[in-house]
Amino acid sequence: MADEHIKFDTLKLKIDRSHQAVHLKFLHPGRPVFTENLLNDFADAQEAVRNLCHNESSLDPEQKLRYLVVSSALPDVFVLGGDLELFLDLIRSGDRARLSRYAHTCTKLLYRNLSGHDGGLCAITVVEGEALGGGFELAVAADLVVAEKRARFGFPELQFGLFPGMGAFSLLARRIGPGLAKRLITSGRIYTAEELYQMGVVDLLAENGHAHEMVHHYIRKRQPREGGYAAVDVIMSRHNPVSRDELEQIVDLWVDTAMALQPPNLNMMNYLLKAQKKRWESNPDGKGHTTRLRA
Repeated sequence: MADEHIKFDTLKLKIDRSHQAVHLKFLHPGRPVFTENLLNDFADAQEAVRNLCHNESSLDPEQKLRYLVVSSALPDVFVLGGDLELFLDLIRSGDRARLSRYAHTCTKLLYRNLSGHDGGLCAITVVEGEALGGGFELAVAADLVVAEKRARFGFPELQFGLFPGMGAFSLLARRIGPGLAKRLITSGRIYTAEELYQMGVVDLLAENGHAHEMVHHYIRKRQPREGGYAAVDVIMSRHNPVSRDELEQIVDLWVDTAMALQPPNLNMMNYLLKAQKKRWESNPDGKGHTTRLRA
């Protein structure tokens, strides 16, 4: 059966029947951050995936969609995080309601990805480049994290008095324990994929340019043993669950903290935004150096 495609403005879906997989790929037509347009498209794409799974509920297991693979069309960037430009506008104008709506939308999308889109899918993220802030959070909201050796991860939020509030601590603590999760979040460091593989954050480490090949190999290996693999995923989620309630409470704290940021914090956020824009305007393919994070 031929592959099927559904295209949105900021992302596209491809249904790969041979691997029983749905591929969701961010196109990043502008700066590669979570804009409101991207969030809206992500929500629509998740609904499309949910409907696909519902329509296939009566099919034999060998025919059903089983895997959701999230990646980026830009080989050097997964997602650089939240929309700092929007944050600055909403904080300065005192628009708490819109900021809260944005934040809760992020949490809802992240949780749905983590929970298999209500269809019991195995969620796989593929990181070939940079995953910062919310991009890092989405990357670990999965059953399996595949990263190429060139991939880089970090949380810049503490530079301007915020924290990664869309699930970072809960998701990392689930994988590596609360103490190490706190140290990673507050370090201000950029981590390599190899470092995170050694910690247990990244599950599979791929050579540059071979992440998707590794995903296909993983799926082919897993398909005839799906029952056992799926059971292990369930055991992990039950042993150390991440609840929607927990994420909602944390994101409310994030909104409170954001709205209380002082001018020096906002100036630092604006500095990072300008650096991001300058880099992107000169390197729209995503290539270039990451703004260094400081503790």
